[in-house]
Amino acid sequence: MAENTSSASIEAVERSLASAGYIASRQIATAVYLAEKIEKPILVEGPAGVGKTELAKAIAASRGLEMIRMQCYEGLDEAKALYEWKYAKQLLYTQILKDKLGEVLGGADTLDKALEQLHDFGDVFFSKEFVEPRPLLRALEQPMGCVLLIDEIDKSDAEFESLLLEILSDFQVTIPELGTVVAIVPPTVILTSNGERDLGDALKRRCLHLHIGFPEPKLEERIVETRVPGVSATLRKQLVGFVNQVRTLDLKKLPSVSETIDWAKVLVLLGASELGHEMVKDTLNVLLKYEGDIEATLPQVSGFVAKSGRQGVFG
Repeated sequence: MAENTSSASIEAVERSLASAGYIASRQIATAVYLAEKIEKPILVEGPAGVGKTELAKAIAASRGLEMIRMQCYEGLDEAKALYEWKYAKQLLYTQILKDKLGEVLGGADTLDKALEQLHDFGDVFFSKEFVEPRPLLRALEQPMGCVLLIDEIDKSDAEFESLLLEILSDFQVTIPELGTVVAIVPPTVILTSNGERDLGDALKRRCLHLHIGFPEPKLEERIVETRVPGVSATLRKQLVGFVNQVRTLDLKKLPSVSETIDWAKVLVLLGASELGHEMVKDTLNVLLKYEGDIEATLPQVSGFVAKSGRQGVFG
């Protein structure tokens, strides 16, 4: 019974993501289901353009939650990721306190009392009122929860990962001047990586792992159908077949799902009903991003078009 219930719930996740325009494989839907049930982040790895970021957007849309995105880059630190102090406001407060110093210390008849009163006012400088929350802290403070997307974690410095460990394991963060801030509602955390560097074991232990590669042709056809409604069934099968053949070549950057979708949109815009040799040559720059890759593919176009054409008729 438990197995059937879980299976139904995973299918419900598939339907929920599909309602947000994301066609998920069984593996993806299972990871999303488990992450919600056991409250663990998902580390999503795979080549660029296969739908890692789109997955986070779809989860947020399907659940009616805000998505908070933190784009990672080299040199990212806690001031940009977690919080920083509102220094201008602190300076303004300092000036006000200076102007009112006589009133503040008016009741102090000894130096100790004066210092004690100043100390009380000093604590205000490092209160929540003067904190500017950045994405990580904002995600913990959402009263209804949210989806926190930590995008391209592999582009940040290895040292930055240590900043994330407390958040990923306990959904809380410690601010020295304020204490520990615990999530009101634990966010759904999605980390993405394109594999530019190896991530630390400590970070990986705190996450469920999900690898999204290039989808199977049938799944990719469903994705194209969802994202490009105007493409005919024949053209959809042909272009997906062509793309899958291109992915067998030794190229600098293999076309991803996002390029397949863009190419489908272009072919529909140009009024194509099926793939043709000249049409492919004229639009190959949409599918491939490097001139060397285009030059390596051009000699194969006729054969690929012919094979994809047979797939479109007989597939």
